[in-house]
Amino acid sequence: MAKQTASQTIGPYFSCGLTPEAFGRAGIAGNVLANEKTAGVRLHIEGRVFDGTGQAVDDALIEIWQANAAGRHNHALDSRHEVPLDDGFVGFGRCATDAQGRFWFDTIKPGAVPGRGNTLQAPHLNVIVMARGMLDHAFTRFYFSDEADANANDPVLESVEATRRATLIAVRDPGVDVLYRLDIHLQGDGETVFFDP
Repeated sequence: MAKQTASQTIGPYFSCGLTPEAFGRAGIAGNVLANEKTAGVRLHIEGRVFDGTGQAVDDALIEIWQANAAGRHNHALDSRHEVPLDDGFVGFGRCATDAQGRFWFDTIKPGAVPGRGNTLQAPHLNVIVMARGMLDHAFTRFYFSDEADANANDPVLESVEATRRATLIAVRDPGVDVLYRLDIHLQGDGETVFFDP
């Protein structure tokens, strides 16, 4: 069995291989995850990626993986047959940042999924961040500000120092229908909490 290849910096392959849409080719994942057949509450999440000096990172790649509205991942390891799959929803998305470091996803709010010890995790998106100068990608999560009760009991969020939890919580914009915002800070003041893989 082949071993996993070593991590490498994101080189020229980044643009043409991971985001081929910019070159007129179809990609395996985009930033629009939901369609008219997808069950659940639609939402738009957006943010910016910043480096340790506060400068926007214009060549980052953000990937998300999430459960469907019922709380089931579209993956063979999630074998909970009592929880329905959604044929209109894969749960994986990818977005490259633009010149101002912006990214966005149109998706649905995920349902709660089981955690360790049969506890339920709050609705969240699993997030992977890749950018220049990073030999390994960084893993984080996006939680939702309007899920305060679920967030208060989430075992992963509870493991984070209270003063740093805000770096993981996307804030709902009350003036726009189902819009959430959360920036990613790779280092420095307000650094986003990252998790071990």
